[in-house]
Amino acid sequence: MLTFLSYGMPGRKKSMMPQPASWSKARAHTGSTCMAPSGIAATPEKKLGFEFEPSPWGDFFIEYEPKPLQRSEEWMVTRADKLKEDVHMMFNTSNSTEGMFLLDTIQHLGIDHLFEEQIHNTLSKILENKLTSSASLHEEALRFRLLREHGYWVSPDVFNKFKGEDGTFKKDITSQPSGLLSLYNAAHLLIHGEPALEEAISFARHHLELVSSSLKSPLAQQVKRALHRALPRSCKRVETLHYISEYGEEEGHNPVLLELAKLDFNLLQHVHLKELKAITEWWKNIYDHIGLSYIRDRVVESYTWAYVIYYERWFELPRIIIAKMMLLITILDDTYDTHGTIEECRKLYEAVQRWDESAVSLLPEYLKKFYIELLRTFKNIEGEMPVDINYDIAHLKKAVQNNVTGYLQEAEWSHKNYKPRFIDQVNLTSLTVGAPTVCVSMMAGMSDTIMKQALKWTADVPDVVVAAGKIVRLMNDIAAFERGKCNNDVASSVDCYINEYSVTSDVAIARIGALMEDEWRTLNQARFGNRVLLPAMQRIISLALSASFIYDNRNDAYTASKHLQKTIEGLFIKPM
Repeated sequence: MLTFLSYGMPGRKKSMMPQPASWSKARAHTGSTCMAPSGIAATPEKKLGFEFEPSPWGDFFIEYEPKPLQRSEEWMVTRADKLKEDVHMMFNTSNSTEGMFLLDTIQHLGIDHLFEEQIHNTLSKILENKLTSSASLHEEALRFRLLREHGYWVSPDVFNKFKGEDGTFKKDITSQPSGLLSLYNAAHLLIHGEPALEEAISFARHHLELVSSSLKSPLAQQVKRALHRALPRSCKRVETLHYISEYGEEEGHNPVLLELAKLDFNLLQHVHLKELKAITEWWKNIYDHIGLSYIRDRVVESYTWAYVIYYERWFELPRIIIAKMMLLITILDDTYDTHGTIEECRKLYEAVQRWDESAVSLLPEYLKKFYIELLRTFKNIEGEMPVDINYDIAHLKKAVQNNVTGYLQEAEWSHKNYKPRFIDQVNLTSLTVGAPTVCVSMMAGMSDTIMKQALKWTADVPDVVVAAGKIVRLMNDIAAFERGKCNNDVASSVDCYINEYSVTSDVAIARIGALMEDEWRTLNQARFGNRVLLPAMQRIISLALSASFIYDNRNDAYTASKHLQKTIEGLFIKPM
């Protein structure tokens, strides 16, 4: 989540809506050049100064006032409530197959949070009623995907009826692009030891690639996106942006669902804009007060990352906690990676472990204000916690302390110019990437019935948290390697793999990709474990899914945030 590599100097600025042309002013990262601060000679004792590219947003969301919509918010809420009643009726009158397609469309349009009870009942019907032998590939694959996504086990044997006597898929299904797409997406919910689903992915991908150029809209766009990243591996809220604009083109689309999706998106957009304004103001005050010019100024990007994990209206608390934790560990990460001497890093570690204002005396002058703000932020989160939410912030504090323990280990490696074994590097940095801290933050959104259990379970860093952390870390490292790195960075997983196994970068990245695939299967397997904790597991899985958005096309859009600009505009500025 937090990267070693860096770009142009941060500096808060007032900003109108960012324009693409503004990026020409940013220093292009050369991949090998690191700039020392003006007037300071780089020495072995002081790290070379890095330049992060500035935030393109500045104070934009503090000052931004959206244009009034054609209808009042009161009218929109009333209309949405009426449409929800219509959808309730659709659920009540549909059979299991009709309900299956309704559920899929509602999920894809991003309005499933409005129909939790109906979805639960529909899944029960789908589970109880197997499809007939005449069911199409599209229907069978859709049922398989929906049930597995929601933690219900389905055997891959359901696809055997589409295979010949030799055990391979029949050629006649290659003329069904919708069925192939459904199979391709469904098979990506495979777990360890399912070669039949591996075969399904290869088969469907090959034939989708053959027909992709001849498909019509919107199926053509959906196939293109899936071939880039299968639906179960994509970031749900970003996929919703695409699908709402496409759904009206689908034959037999339901105008009630489309209207409700647009209304809900616009109503939520107003909620999120208010939160963005508040957290940008909070960050501006901290950023200006602590005076650390070397850190990444990424409040909008942090909130966006939190938003794609928790976008639903009633989850303001986990959204804000996640965003604040991302900002605080970004400061820590940048201090350890790009600025602090090894002695300063050790002192900061000691102060964070003590977690007491008296420990400020250990720190160099430039870190004292930040340390006090770190402690104050945690006190404020605890003090502002609603009385009906039983969230023990001690677990979050411990996660941050563990994060800093890892940062110090990385700093010690870098100080000694030590290249660790690949496995040691991945085991450490999949934790310092911030996954345990973010996952503990996520638990603030759990229901009271499982809050205590989910928080303790997540704080113990179970396999599902480790798997999510590895996916984020490895995507991060591949993006960093593609961009180039500066000499002060600790060796990335790609560097370590190349060094240990004496292979080319292409081979290393391919093998790391295979390791990521193993972690995806671990996440898929987690859905079939403790059903009580399924809501927590689903949110942790969403962290891994968010990485496919942040590190798409091997870019680090958190650090080089120009890659997020268009999506942020679509999520928060442009109404549907």
